[in-house]
Amino acid sequence: MRRALVQMDGQLAGTLTQDEQGYTFAYDPAYLLVATAQPISLTLPLRAQPYVERVLFPFFDGLIPEGWLLDIAERNWKLNPRDRMGLLLACCRDCIGAVSIQPLSPVPAP
Repeated sequence: MRRALVQMDGQLAGTLTQDEQGYTFAYDPAYLLVATAQPISLTLPLRAQPYVERVLFPFFDGLIPEGWLLDIAERNWKLNPRDRMGLLLACCRDCIGAVSIQPLSPVPAP
């Protein structure tokens, strides 16, 4: 399982998780209580229930660089171009715009 913190303007907005079932994005309960909270995307409106998909949400996939910049990331960090979560975790810590992705250390198996 791989997890990441999703920040909006430097504030924790939620968590993104990848497991064998697919992907889950859940807004942080404290973020939902903030009067000025904004959704990270129009396709992921604010709500308490998590979003679940088999493939990476298009919004997050759109944060991954393309073209020559993606080629450099794949080559220098030896990333698999089909590992969208791996690319997101490696390349999207400091995105252009309000949203950033901060990888969480994997949870060791019991």
